[in-house]
Amino acid sequence: MDPSALFKQYEADYCAKSTDASRKIAVLEGLSGDARRRKVLEVEGDLKAAEDVIKRMDMEARSLPVDQGKGLLVNVKNYKADLAGLKDQVKKTAAAIPQGDAARAELGLGGEYGTTSTTNRDRMLTATQRMEQTNGMLAHGREQLAQTEDLGVSILHDLQSQRETLVRSKNTLQGADDSISKARRILTNMTRRMMQNKIIMAGVTVFLLAAIALIVWAK
Repeated sequence: MDPSALFKQYEADYCAKSTDASRKIAVLEGLSGDARRRKVLEVEGDLKAAEDVIKRMDMEARSLPVDQGKGLLVNVKNYKADLAGLKDQVKKTAAAIPQGDAARAELGLGGEYGTTSTTNRDRMLTATQRMEQTNGMLAHGREQLAQTEDLGVSILHDLQSQRETLVRSKNTLQGADDSISKARRILTNMTRRMMQNKIIMAGVTVFLLAAIALIVWAK
């Protein structure tokens, strides 16, 4: 299994949650009262879930080897910045939304409240742009993962080549050891034969001396 597969799942989960939160933020200005408050709580819950996903993503990236996790940690940093922007956006949006018609009158918006639809369209456009940005980040992450996988394959090939070299070296050393053993046996046999020849020569010499001594004594 690809060691970064779990990270990809977390990444896709975060992108889905953050995109969904962006869409909900875009419709906040069209709500008021309890509906607005419920929607704000719903968005905050989505952002909390997205933050939990980022934490798991960060832990997964740090558990991988350095050459694989380095690029993923850059993505995690970008996602954290993205989440911070979403939190800031929902706070500003929630604070800017009037509390019902009476609140709008107090703020002097009056007939200008019709501009809310334009603002909503702008926010929907922002949500679409965020989705495109998220897709771009996902594509970049996949590209980095593909590069990491290629690097891993290259390292495996290098290790295989080194293993084959070590095996050949081992075979060469084993052959040299066999040659040394044969030479040692030959030298041992030669030494034994030399000792045998010396003994024979000594015996012949003693025999000749004895024969000469016997001849001399007989005369």
